[in-house]
Amino acid sequence: MTTQATHSATRQTASGVDSTDDGLDRRIDGVPTELIVGGQRRPASDRGTFPVLDPATGKTLADVANGTEADALACVDAAEAAAADWAATPPRRRGEILRAAFQLMVDRADQLAALIVAENGKALPDARGEVLYSAEFFRWYSEEAVRIDGQLRTAPAGTNRILVIHQPVGISVLVTPWNFPAAMASRKIGPALAAGCTVILKPASETPLTALALAAILEEAGAPAGVVNVLPSRRSGPVVSAMLADPRVRKLSFTGSTEVGRTLLAEAAEHVVNCSMELGGNAPFVVFADADLDAAIAGAMIAKMRNGGEACTAANRFYVQAPIAEEFTKRLTAAMSALKVGPGSDADVAVGPLINDSARRKVAELVDHAVEQGATLRSGGTVPDGEGYFYPPTVLSDVPSNAAILQTEIFGPVAPVVTFTTEDEAIELANSSEYGLVSYVYTTDLARGLRVSERIEAGMVGLNRGLVSDPAAPFGGVKESGLGREGGTEGLLAFTESKYVAVDW
Repeated sequence: MTTQATHSATRQTASGVDSTDDGLDRRIDGVPTELIVGGQRRPASDRGTFPVLDPATGKTLADVANGTEADALACVDAAEAAAADWAATPPRRRGEILRAAFQLMVDRADQLAALIVAENGKALPDARGEVLYSAEFFRWYSEEAVRIDGQLRTAPAGTNRILVIHQPVGISVLVTPWNFPAAMASRKIGPALAAGCTVILKPASETPLTALALAAILEEAGAPAGVVNVLPSRRSGPVVSAMLADPRVRKLSFTGSTEVGRTLLAEAAEHVVNCSMELGGNAPFVVFADADLDAAIAGAMIAKMRNGGEACTAANRFYVQAPIAEEFTKRLTAAMSALKVGPGSDADVAVGPLINDSARRKVAELVDHAVEQGATLRSGGTVPDGEGYFYPPTVLSDVPSNAAILQTEIFGPVAPVVTFTTEDEAIELANSSEYGLVSYVYTTDLARGLRVSERIEAGMVGLNRGLVSDPAAPFGGVKESGLGREGGTEGLLAFTESKYVAVDW
């Protein structure tokens, strides 16, 4: 396994990122590092900043404005000032702006990918894939903006007509995580703008630069001042609470942990704010004995190692039927061990660093605890020396059913393998979690595949596929994995309210 290369104190990346460890001010060429409020770039009200770190080195990339509660309310003011005009903007015009933003993202894919690598750490191929996937949300919703359908029908009693129209839900607060800093932003901004809502984006403090870059692109594409406001802040709880308490805010769209989601739901309930919640996952990857093993391994590598395992859709628990369990584990171990680990900017690297030291410690503790409980370490499992937050691709077999690693969202490059015997046992194991975001099933028996897909408690199922995400499909989970759906037509309707007009002519 190859670990990270030595980094100099100052380096220049393809994104124009200058990073130093000499205590001087940092800057990101062409990327805002201030708040974006009403089309203006400005410092935090108390002029505070926070550092954005490069996970490959632990060094500071840039100092970004640290928004306050006062700044949060200023964002609401700006969003309100733009709301009426934006809601009245013809759908075609809203769609054209989103389509222009899509093209700008595609044209600048390399620069945006390098920026994601710098602040998130993911490998360059993953970052490029994210940029193109992210851009597709703008294209999809540019097309959907003109297709917000209503209804007209006769009441069953024949007394009147039932007319249903969809109107913008209103000012929307969008809270996004660090693991997909572009895609999670565009997946929310796209439908909100298409529906006619103005937004305040609160990006994760680990990765605010990509969000600021996207807002600049939307401005260049023609989004009017105040339609997209960006509030980077380390004070996540207070600034979001301040916005939720403002009666002008009518929508919260949150992607993040279930723990934080519960807190935000409670706060939103006090003010009856419309909520969409994309929360945690603990995805099972079920492989039956009749599966195409080559396809199953290829799918496992996508489902597990996309973004180095730091994804809510990542396969966390591998359940493999007994007759093929050892062969599957051998092949998976070989594939995982072949991945090169290092700084994401290196062209031949497949696995970048984890986001921070806390994340790495969590992954290492889960693996160590599983081994202490009797799991067999087939590859990886050792924290490398040197700078950065690296952890090697790791495979575990003989994992006890009560191991914490099976009950926790790992968010790292670790694959625990468990053996099962019957179909009913596989379904019971897959459903033995409070989460229900996505599941993966591999079998060449189509009837079994569909039968199992119906019985598994998940909002999404990858049947003989290791990737389910698609801008045109409804993304979301059941149980404690969230409320509502993003993507597809459902994602657009989430930013609307249905109005019923009773009329008789």
